[in-house]
Amino acid sequence: MQHVRLGRTGLRVSRICLGTMTFGLQVDEPASRAILDRAADLGVTFLDTADVYPLGGDLTTAGRTEEILGRWLQGKRQDYVVATKCFGPMGTRPWDMGNSRRHIMDAIDASLRRLQTDYVDLYQLHFDDPGVPLDETLGALDDLVRAGKVRYIGCSNFLAYRLARALGRSEALGLARFDSVQPRYNLIFREFERELLPLCLEEQIGVIPYNPIAGGMLTGKHDRSQAPPEGTRFMLGNAAQTYQDRYWHDNVFDTVDELQKLASEAGLPLATLAVAWTLSHPAITAPIVGASRPDQLDATVAAVDTPLDADLVARLNETTAAYRRGDAPR
Repeated sequence: MQHVRLGRTGLRVSRICLGTMTFGLQVDEPASRAILDRAADLGVTFLDTADVYPLGGDLTTAGRTEEILGRWLQGKRQDYVVATKCFGPMGTRPWDMGNSRRHIMDAIDASLRRLQTDYVDLYQLHFDDPGVPLDETLGALDDLVRAGKVRYIGCSNFLAYRLARALGRSEALGLARFDSVQPRYNLIFREFERELLPLCLEEQIGVIPYNPIAGGMLTGKHDRSQAPPEGTRFMLGNAAQTYQDRYWHDNVFDTVDELQKLASEAGLPLATLAVAWTLSHPAITAPIVGASRPDQLDATVAAVDTPLDADLVARLNETTAAYRRGDAPR
């Protein structure tokens, strides 16, 4: 497994990050542990979670994923780079969500308890919160770094202008700055190539994209003539509609058919090709791959050792150009 620097920091992370949002609802704890064991066998040392996980759950399940991960990490915490996130609702009170100082301080302590550790390597804002001044949020995160509860900070689902604004405020105030961003990015969602990824290259921000195989769509396993299969993200609790809205469209199936032809010509599983394409962008640090079975990791992790030639990358880019502009028909 290759390891690379996270942005401008000295922290080195595995070139693939394991996402854990399936743990605790889509897959039970024994299956979750088996997935973690397989990732470890493949050399993955970078683990990403969030306090609101598992995906598709509600307040009754929030925190379950961190608890599963915390139990698995016992006795081997120092062998892994652990990232988690805050923002989502963790209770019914108005201050139990968002990026206020109140919530951030509450959320980190709760995450540390669930993860059974005294620090996280990377603490990320899961979403932007326009209702809270950036100075308040950044000041709270800086305090966590100074207290030793957090080693580095990052954000997820931020637009380029908001990331740029946050970087400017951190510099002006002398606060810890975001060293990573976590956007959705794959062959059929490329809009962040226009502004966010160039900003990250210029400012040396690590990029750890999620959904590199589009929730499983870029495996080629789904059939448009049938309803989304039970047990997948397309039918998972309150996440089902989100994933169907993102990817379950005729134009996406048409594109996947074309991509499958290119994968077959290259002699690669489509999932491997999709993750390898993501890795080919110079801004990308480590795509976040998930699984509902341990064996699913083999194809995605194999992308690290599957460099794509320039001609194939060009053909993939041409096939999916509409998804870069954001004007793909539905």
